[in-house]
Amino acid sequence: MSKKLSHDDKDSPEKRAMFKKLRTVSVRKLIPNLITIASICAGLTGLRYAFESNFETAVFMVLLAALLDGLDGRIARLIKGTSQFGAELDSFADSGNFGLVPALMLYFYALKDLGTLGWIIVLTFVVAMVLRLVRFNISLDDENAPAWTKNYFYGVSAPFGALLVMLPIYLGNIGISFFSDIPYLLWAYMLLIALLVVSRIPTFSGKLIQIRMPRSIILPLVILLFAVAALLFNYIWLALIASCLIYLGLIPVSSYYYYLRLKQDNIPIIDDDDVIIIDSDDTE
Repeated sequence: MSKKLSHDDKDSPEKRAMFKKLRTVSVRKLIPNLITIASICAGLTGLRYAFESNFETAVFMVLLAALLDGLDGRIARLIKGTSQFGAELDSFADSGNFGLVPALMLYFYALKDLGTLGWIIVLTFVVAMVLRLVRFNISLDDENAPAWTKNYFYGVSAPFGALLVMLPIYLGNIGISFFSDIPYLLWAYMLLIALLVVSRIPTFSGKLIQIRMPRSIILPLVILLFAVAALLFNYIWLALIASCLIYLGLIPVSSYYYYLRLKQDNIPIIDDDDVIIIDSDDTE
């Protein structure tokens, strides 16, 4: 027989606090989550356009998802609306927007001609992106890392991984179609980006970059930025291609400065946590 709660149990302070917590939702925590959900919608809409072979609009939807992804965390910190739920939702959104959606876009773009082999590289890229996001979430808990390491990511970040892997579509829109003409090249390129995503190669994050400038040049700089934005909007594909090439070119530069800083601080390049020991019992 079930045991009924007495009137005193129902009205106890602990019960009232619990029910109040379940009923109320902080607006400060709701706003960033709504932005994250909007990014999920943008990514899934990009997937719909990819189904319809409208790859230009599909790319723009992924870029919009990346923009919203960059806003939700910053707004959450600005209005003090961070939460564990929001962090988990953001990781889920990133795995779809920057892993699943771009991979399926490229599958419908050219990889479907490879059949099962094309699908294998889709799975490989998606798994690589998920593993990269899991490792990133774990690394946030490392309180012993020097402060300057926050200026670096291990491997290519999720948004830039998506930006890089869609390079064949950018090239196709300016008439360079060797990736779509030779799907095996696209397969190899996707594998390269997947390896960069899960690698431990240091890449710049830009989190600690601070630029100070006199107030007198702020207004001219804003006008210049608007002019550059207008120029990029009219030559969007060339801008995206240039961004990918610049980012790839900066990877060896970031690695050089990262390991140089390790040497200056007398920090070993290979840490104990980087060494995997396989016990003999695991091999039986």
